[in-house]
Amino acid sequence: MIKRPTLLNKGDEIRIISPSSSIARVGGFNENLRAKKRLEALGFQVSFGQHILENDVFYSSSIASRVADLHDAFLDEQVKAVMTTIGGNNSNELLPYIDYDLLAKHPKVFCGYSDTTSLHNAIRAKTGLATFYGPAYSSFKMDELQEYQSQSFLEAVSHHSFELKPSASWSSDAWFDSSLARQLKAGEWKAYNEGSARGTSTGGNIQTYNLQAGTTYFPEVANPVVFVEQAKGGSPLEFSSQLAQILQLHPDLAALVIGRFPVINQMSEENLQLILDKYPVLQTIPVLYDVDFGHTQPIFTLPLGTDFYVKASKDGNSKLTVL
Repeated sequence: MIKRPTLLNKGDEIRIISPSSSIARVGGFNENLRAKKRLEALGFQVSFGQHILENDVFYSSSIASRVADLHDAFLDEQVKAVMTTIGGNNSNELLPYIDYDLLAKHPKVFCGYSDTTSLHNAIRAKTGLATFYGPAYSSFKMDELQEYQSQSFLEAVSHHSFELKPSASWSSDAWFDSSLARQLKAGEWKAYNEGSARGTSTGGNIQTYNLQAGTTYFPEVANPVVFVEQAKGGSPLEFSSQLAQILQLHPDLAALVIGRFPVINQMSEENLQLILDKYPVLQTIPVLYDVDFGHTQPIFTLPLGTDFYVKASKDGNSKLTVL
């Protein structure tokens, strides 16, 4: 039985930790103070893990430091939400060393994306606690397209039921570099196969999601609505292979929702169509793509482990509703 954490209120404290890449990888502490100011402007207090400034040759820190900051954040009664600095490549290193009983006894909003998928999987598998796939701390320093991202975060952490909506525009630019111009594109969710379904949300970054398959850190989900997105640097062939694995892990798939691909990944609509055409099951369930989550900007915040209603429609009236 999935447990939802207590929703956030204005004045609540958000603790920032770096369970994968360090804050140095996204410019350092001072470079990200704009994110702190923006979260404070939304009405929250912001604090940081004790080891937030540690940074090693792998742009990370020791397992002990990262686990300590995670435990401290959940133990601190003043902290109501835990947010990651950014993703990375190594949050799965922490999984055997986390005290999941501690997390279960002190349930909180936990938010992050990309490599944080490993922690989303493990926390839900071990504690039954719903988590939030959404922006990291450093995401909030981006100026352009921030209103959509910030408002979606507020809605997700303030309401149990709500509807996700498409952004008016999006970008595949380097959001962390404010000196670069933005190339905005019109936002539109697209349906590969029409239909409607209800199921339980799961997923995240497709390169990371499958890492826990076959272990005790992988959540069991019946009739899942699977959300998947690909990080920068992935190829269409890799996506096809990783999608095949997901379809094997979830033979009772209720719906598939695919996040926007970074432009650098060269996933054309023609390529995606060829990939999706391979799998007969995808001709029988709702399938949406070019949806606002993952490694383009802006991204919405979606709860993982909760009931979702999906409607895929080629007339532009597709819906994603948290029930």
